[in-house]
Amino acid sequence: MKTLILFAHPRLEKSRSNKALLSRLKPSPDLTFNDLYENYPDFNIDVEREKNLLLAHDLIIWQHPFYWYSCPPLLKQWIDLVLEFEWAYGPGGNALQGKFIFNSITTGGAQQAYQPTGHNHYTIKQFLHPFEQTARLCKMHYLPPFAVQGTHKLTVEQLEGNASQYEAMIKYFLGNKPEPEQYMHLDFLNQMFEPINQ
Repeated sequence: MKTLILFAHPRLEKSRSNKALLSRLKPSPDLTFNDLYENYPDFNIDVEREKNLLLAHDLIIWQHPFYWYSCPPLLKQWIDLVLEFEWAYGPGGNALQGKFIFNSITTGGAQQAYQPTGHNHYTIKQFLHPFEQTARLCKMHYLPPFAVQGTHKLTVEQLEGNASQYEAMIKYFLGNKPEPEQYMHLDFLNQMFEPINQ
């Protein structure tokens, strides 16, 4: 599975959780890391370049911090500009049909805060419905998210455990085509992958 990570973090230097995850990415001809804030600091997205990247990959990962129950603004602009009518959706818009996509997110709030009885009243999967529907509109298979939660209070050991789990997930998807039905019962992809022992 050729995998594209669409990474959007406006303040990566401040994020120990995302830095820990990215430190586990191993070079591979089948893995492309596309740092949107690095490539487009002026928000002037090269739409044709981004379309070609999407066409060249089987699995797309929207990786970003969970800002105000959504994504950073550059990723939203990417969605608005790149997923064009009659290309990604609408009449004849079949360019992405059959591809796989999911969100890989980090949240400052702990998992218990994202429950009907928690501080945020809704689950992560409920907050991600707009992303899921975007994928469906583009005829893509949307998988459950990978999430690192409660990032402000994670110990070094907990953070390394999450990063190792992320590494295991990326390694798995590079070698295996997902079967959507085997994931639909999961709240998080994390539940499928054990940390890799170092």
